[in-house]
Amino acid sequence: MTTMAQERTTAVRGDGGRASEIRRHELAAFLRHRREHVTPERVGLPRGPRRRTPGLRREEVAQLAAVGVTWYTWLEQARDIHVSVQVLDALARTLMLDPSERLHLFQLAGAVDPAPTSAGASVTPALRAVLEQLEPFPACLQNSRYDILAYNRTYGLLLCDLDAVPPEDRNCMVLAYTHEEWRSSIVHLEETARVMAAKFRASMAGHLADPAWKALLKRLRAESPDFCEAWDRHEVLAPGTKRKEFRNAHVGRLTVDHTDLWLSPDTGPRLVTYTPADEESREGLEKLRAIAMERGTAA
Repeated sequence: MTTMAQERTTAVRGDGGRASEIRRHELAAFLRHRREHVTPERVGLPRGPRRRTPGLRREEVAQLAAVGVTWYTWLEQARDIHVSVQVLDALARTLMLDPSERLHLFQLAGAVDPAPTSAGASVTPALRAVLEQLEPFPACLQNSRYDILAYNRTYGLLLCDLDAVPPEDRNCMVLAYTHEEWRSSIVHLEETARVMAAKFRASMAGHLADPAWKALLKRLRAESPDFCEAWDRHEVLAPGTKRKEFRNAHVGRLTVDHTDLWLSPDTGPRLVTYTPADEESREGLEKLRAIAMERGTAA
């Protein structure tokens, strides 16, 4: 006779196996659908007079993606086989998947995309309009890796001249640990940097195999002894609201309340806002916006 614990374990394993089976069938159907919607002409293949398939044949996809025909056939048959990220990347390119379709492919395969494109795709014209409408409150769009994807004019002058920072360096972790002007604008720098390292560690737990996350961690450890010290504490902290104080080069001291507004069910892309905590800070942000607008007009 099985114990209740054994029954629960069997049930959990059964549920996990069922979920895996459903995902494999969804992946197979998705691949078939995309294959049938890519014409031979789009990938440089002749159509030929005897073609009955509306799109590409399985063997053509396999050839273009440099994988075995039998293996790819098994994939479309929802067989329980391992799919590497390299193969998924090749299939995504062969089937000409857009960023959303590519993300869906990797999610169905239970894999982490080695070259994620979702960051850029998340910045829509509507979100840019929201950033503008929030002014004079500083606001930006960030992903879970703290890359700054977009920002309004007030945010662009809040801690430094962000327009002058190369796009590849517009990351809050990099700026907080390596950019002197950004660092000097943070009143409680040591505490802030330590909190950011703890939040970054908590976020990275779900991205340990992601090359982009590993590259960022490697860069921070190489360029900042302060980060190494904070990282080696192994502290973790969940995202949350916090009052912050900045020493702005144009309008002086600002006290603001930081809020994260999540754009998806998980803690990924988010709208970061800073609202003034007092009347003096409100007036300072209005002046900062006016300065930013003058600079934009002059440019």
